[in-house]
Amino acid sequence: MQLKLAQRALQQSGYSVQSFATATEAADYLVDTLQNKTIGFGGSMTLESMNLWERLRIHNTVFSHLHGFPAGPEAAGAQIYISSVNALSEEGEMVLIDGDGNRASAVLFGHEKVIFVIGRNKISASYEEAVWRAKNVAGPLNARRKRKNTPCALKADHCYDCKSPERICRAMVTLWRPMSGMDTEVLLIDEDLGF
Repeated sequence: MQLKLAQRALQQSGYSVQSFATATEAADYLVDTLQNKTIGFGGSMTLESMNLWERLRIHNTVFSHLHGFPAGPEAAGAQIYISSVNALSEEGEMVLIDGDGNRASAVLFGHEKVIFVIGRNKISASYEEAVWRAKNVAGPLNARRKRKNTPCALKADHCYDCKSPERICRAMVTLWRPMSGMDTEVLLIDEDLGF
């Protein structure tokens, strides 16, 4: 039910939305759709769990720092940028937290198209719950994955709003509508994916 509510809200906000039962179906769709493109990836466990980098790089040039390829200027100049979010509200608000700014800036400007890939586990009932999830679920798990010396990484239980120099949550972006002048597509998947 949450998936359908989020899909309807995203469509009403002007996003192009595709819904898939499985991550494999969504990955197949992207492989079929994206050919001979330059593609930048956000650091996303959702995309990693789908093996998208391996599949898309066969017919595209893909930049992903998770795979040893620069994700800075090259990804910023890519035709397509693919990312996930930390949370999505049923009203269609997408929330992401960033530490370096590469993902936050990439989803806002500079590409022909941005594609968001979102698993059902990231859907929250309200915007406030989406922000809570981004800060208290995704943030600590990502800090732990990156082996940061922060209170949330050590306990992986919630955000401590710490002052650590290794803090990975330095900015939060909320998308209420697609950005002007840039095609934006959202793929919703009825599986739990990423953090």
